[in-house]
Amino acid sequence: MSKLGNLGARLHRGEISYDFIGHRKLWYGISILITITAIVGLAVRGLNMGIDFQGGAVFTTEKTSVSVSQAETYAEEASGHTAVVQKLGNGTMRIQIAGMDTTQSDEIKNKLAEDFKVDPEKIAADLVGPSWGDQIANKAWQGLAIFMVLVVIYLAIAFEWRMAIAALVALIHDITITVGIYALVGFEVTPGTVIGLLTILGYSLYDTVVVFDSLKEQTKDITKQTRWTYSDVANRSINGTLVRSINTTVVALLPVAGLLFIGGGFLGAGTLNDISLSLFVGLAAGAYSSIFIATPLVADLKEREPQMKALRKRVLAKRAQAAAEEELAEARGTTVDDPEDAAAAVVGPRASRRRPSGKRR
Repeated sequence: MSKLGNLGARLHRGEISYDFIGHRKLWYGISILITITAIVGLAVRGLNMGIDFQGGAVFTTEKTSVSVSQAETYAEEASGHTAVVQKLGNGTMRIQIAGMDTTQSDEIKNKLAEDFKVDPEKIAADLVGPSWGDQIANKAWQGLAIFMVLVVIYLAIAFEWRMAIAALVALIHDITITVGIYALVGFEVTPGTVIGLLTILGYSLYDTVVVFDSLKEQTKDITKQTRWTYSDVANRSINGTLVRSINTTVVALLPVAGLLFIGGGFLGAGTLNDISLSLFVGLAAGAYSSIFIATPLVADLKEREPQMKALRKRVLAKRAQAAAEEELAEARGTTVDDPEDAAAAVVGPRASRRRPSGKRR
């Protein structure tokens, strides 16, 4: 068995674990810091909305030897606006300029033809109205709102309302971070970005539901025992599904990283950046939130219930009694065969029936 597989098996059996729940304040602090940074970036820099949302003109040239930087200069001089230029695979160029109307489009087209030293008829011009972009934005927000409502309803029915709230907070966390990264990086927001954003919500929800399903199974009849608190079981659920979540996320991130860093960065296929960045950031944030945000938040909410408070009090009392039993056993020079049998420690040697640790006299 591989080292990772062996680690996953040991985590699942509870032989080793990391206290995710116990360090939840640290994870909350990190998430709040990242979220504030994303919100500040969004407020200060704003989103670089693509032409599909703002409206404008798209010019496509024939195969040309003009460089991208030179084409940007030509387009900005001709229009007086910032231009986005992409070199396509067949050597042609795609020039996007926002905020153009039909009259301006014709003037810019003629000026570009003069700069590129080609016939104006060789440059194709397409206009995108701002009203169409508004419709796309409105539909995207509507789709996101419907998705959120359905998620909350489903989780509230399949699990409980506390898990639904925790999953909703995790999804908002992922969206905020992804949108904030777009603002800070300055990548163009296109319909592909919206598609990528909606896609990563499904991945994020999948990881969260996997942990919730394990948690629901392990907390069945939890108040009938005095060994574990709800937070203890929640921590075991995270550890038990940790390697699975890591494997799923890594496998999903590898092709997306190829699109973003190799396709968009190394090969210069800028059209891939809009969707690949949202997928990459969203997948990573979704894996983080399902482990470090959603489940600890559920544990926080559940621990406030009266029955869970009573359970915690009984468990801590049992553990204190077990600790006292250990100390008493050490003082008598005996060993404790069953640490769970805390009550027998204070009854006496006749009731405890323990074997001396040393040689029999």
